[in-house]
Amino acid sequence: MNHVLVANKVSKRYGDHAALQNVSIEIPKNSIYGLLGPNGAGKTTLIRIINQITYPDQGEVLFEGEPLRSEHIAQIGYLPEERGLYKSMKVGEQALYLGPTERVVQKRRQAKIKVLV
Repeated sequence: MNHVLVANKVSKRYGDHAALQNVSIEIPKNSIYGLLGPNGAGKTTLIRIINQITYPDQGEVLFEGEPLRSEHIAQIGYLPEERGLYKSMKVGEQALYLGPTERVVQKRRQAKIKVLV
């Protein structure tokens, strides 16, 4: 089976605390996965490693069979539980705000947002 993402024996420590210990996961292509578990299980740590916000102390992460590189991150979707944006902004306002990061022309953004809202 082809896997879009493979984490193989990934470990991460913060001082004396083991945030991840030999975690392995294989995510098949064309699938959607979520991480479930109690607080402190390492979900956020693994997601941060996959998005190269931090790096593992041990193990490897492969994207489509290659070692994970910064170019791959644009192809990985990440939806955190708590949005880190402005809570006072409406959805359409946030979409307009984020649009430039996706290199979308202002008029096109506004037209697409009117359809969505």
